[in-house]
Amino acid sequence: MTRIDRRFEALRKAARPALVTFVTAGDPDFATSLDILRALPAAGADLVELGMPFSDPMADGPAIQAGGLRALRAGQTMVKTLALVRAFREGDADTPIVLMGYYNPIYIYGVPRFVADAKAAGVDGLIVVDLPPEADDELCLPAMQAGLNFIRLATPTTDDKRLPAVLRNTSGFVYYVSITGITGTAAPDSSRVAAAVERIRRHTALPIAVGFGVSTPEQAAAIGRNADGVVVGSALVSAIARSLDGENRATPKTVEAATDLVKALAQGVRASRLMAAE
Repeated sequence: MTRIDRRFEALRKAARPALVTFVTAGDPDFATSLDILRALPAAGADLVELGMPFSDPMADGPAIQAGGLRALRAGQTMVKTLALVRAFREGDADTPIVLMGYYNPIYIYGVPRFVADAKAAGVDGLIVVDLPPEADDELCLPAMQAGLNFIRLATPTTDDKRLPAVLRNTSGFVYYVSITGITGTAAPDSSRVAAAVERIRRHTALPIAVGFGVSTPEQAAAIGRNADGVVVGSALVSAIARSLDGENRATPKTVEAATDLVKALAQGVRASRLMAAE
């Protein structure tokens, strides 16, 4: 079992969903990004998605686009992103880390080198939003052979005919995109999400985490009543952005801005199943 498998199994036994948090590697700088990453588990994050900055993030909304640009301007590279994971692993051997982003930076780095270096750094899984199942030979299969989970996105437009192809080589969990469009631009409809989650469950035994648009503890609680995980990204990146100074530099409030929101979201997620039982 991978760290991701073990974490979801432990949460299943605890009868609660996971809080999955997304932050961009190197935002607003390497040192602050590492401080945030290290603080997330204690604040209540069960899994962490670490964004790989890219100059053309086509599926991301304004908040995550801005975070990626801040990181790139601060000198973040794939080498530094993997170094961030290695530094995190020095003090945390249990929290799953998933690298999320686009194929271009991985392709430029070199797939065999990337897979080997990611595994050695302590990465547990990959979400690569622009690689369809038809391109599994490119990265998915090499990653799986190295022991990395390859996590696929299912969307409101992924019908029952397409879903088996999406799920074929998926492992770790399924990421259900709760809205059509880009990240952080609309709030999810919890009743529609619940129906979609139940439909996907008919096709897979993997945990299902729901993201895109979740920004408040109340939304996290509503989604968590049915999903195995709740993913929060844009709201967290926005909280970091609001804490920065006029030059987009970290302030003494930056790490706290991230952890305060995660603590509140964690309370919502942990209350979700209690609310569902009432």
